[in-house]
Amino acid sequence: MPPIVVVIDDEPLQRGILKTILEDEGYEVYAAASAEEGLKVIREQNADVVLTDLNMAGMSGIQLLEHLPDEPSRPAVVVITAYGTITSAVEAMQKGAFDYLTKPLDKDVIILVVGKAAERMSLLKENIRLHKELYDKFNMEGIIGRSQKMSAVIEVVKKITSTPVTVLIYGDSGTGKELIARAIHYNSPRKNAPFTAINCAAIPDNLIESELFGYEPGAFTGATHRKPGIIESSDQGTLFLDEIGDLPLLTQTKLLRVLQDKEVRRLGGKDTIKVNVRFIAATNKDLEQEIEKGEFREDLYYRLKVVTVTLPPLTDRREDIPSLVNFFISKFNKEFERHITGIDNRALKLLTDYHWPGNIRQLGSVIERAVLMADTAVISLDDIKSELKQPVCGGIMDIEIPEEGISFEELEKKLLKQAMQKANNVAAKAARLLGMSYKTFWYRLDKFGINVPNGTRPPKDQI
Repeated sequence: MPPIVVVIDDEPLQRGILKTILEDEGYEVYAAASAEEGLKVIREQNADVVLTDLNMAGMSGIQLLEHLPDEPSRPAVVVITAYGTITSAVEAMQKGAFDYLTKPLDKDVIILVVGKAAERMSLLKENIRLHKELYDKFNMEGIIGRSQKMSAVIEVVKKITSTPVTVLIYGDSGTGKELIARAIHYNSPRKNAPFTAINCAAIPDNLIESELFGYEPGAFTGATHRKPGIIESSDQGTLFLDEIGDLPLLTQTKLLRVLQDKEVRRLGGKDTIKVNVRFIAATNKDLEQEIEKGEFREDLYYRLKVVTVTLPPLTDRREDIPSLVNFFISKFNKEFERHITGIDNRALKLLTDYHWPGNIRQLGSVIERAVLMADTAVISLDDIKSELKQPVCGGIMDIEIPEEGISFEELEKKLLKQAMQKANNVAAKAARLLGMSYKTFWYRLDKFGINVPNGTRPPKDQI
């Protein structure tokens, strides 16, 4: 759709010439003989650019500017003035005009200035659209899941979005920790400022400090110019530190000082720089256990965990799986221009019963492939079963199912017991047999109250 331009001039000849010039350039042009008429056309057509004379009978071009809404989506206004009224043009610029043209008008200059105005509005509207998409995606209602455990998470998140408190998010890999961090940011007063996410485990130890804090020229070999760090660049916004448990101890010390003093010093720099950053950290490690091992600073831990959010694994929120499946089908339909209408009952049951070691990330991957490869409009069992690897159980799947049936919880309890027997009560080995993380395995044992030999269970507050 071409940009929409409204030409406002009380001189019919000039109004017609401008309309013809701009229509020849591919714009959709509407003409108005007065500012009053022009305002009506601007609102009706949702104009991108307005080209208006300053001096007209009735409402002037200056008054027209004052009547336009003071919001980002208002059209770009180009005013037309005579040489003797440059002062009025300056006043118009101060009131929000994009640019001005002086009479006599030059065709090439008109095309250039209107083109720049249209380009600016295109970028602005795209930015507004993307920002709305981000808000729609990360608002509270956009978080998929109405299970009891996810509802509890959402309630906590709602309470903290308007505050500047630091947040520590616990959860296994793939449970959606970054999604929750983004939801906190985009529902907070900082939503128009940057959200920056870094994975502390993905950056080498010798680079993490320079990435976070920045550096001055000569701070180290190869530092030839000044570079602001991620913390500094996140000023007024939110910094999400994923896998915070992998942050080196020395860097932890410097991060603690930033949290305490709200200032940062670049490597090789003498001056401190004040910053206003909200920190959200996430980990799949037990930080209290890391503190006992000397791998994580206790004082930093308490600075980070003002509020703690714990995300359940997908196996603890199975009732959310149908909603998640529908969400992913819709998402990948758009991405691949497919028209999958749903999933059959047998396939959905397999997805609901699966143990999901990779959590939501793995579910999304399975549905992505199914949407791409399905031969029919409905995803079938054949479209997904090859992607669902069963745990390497080495013979522990020989559980007899009685004629009257068995609940999934009872089946899981039997599997946990058999895994421990098969692994000679070595928890790490039993967890591997079932394709679970060590922490999740102990959580399941504790949930079902399964007793194991003394000395094998860690303290309950570490599970």
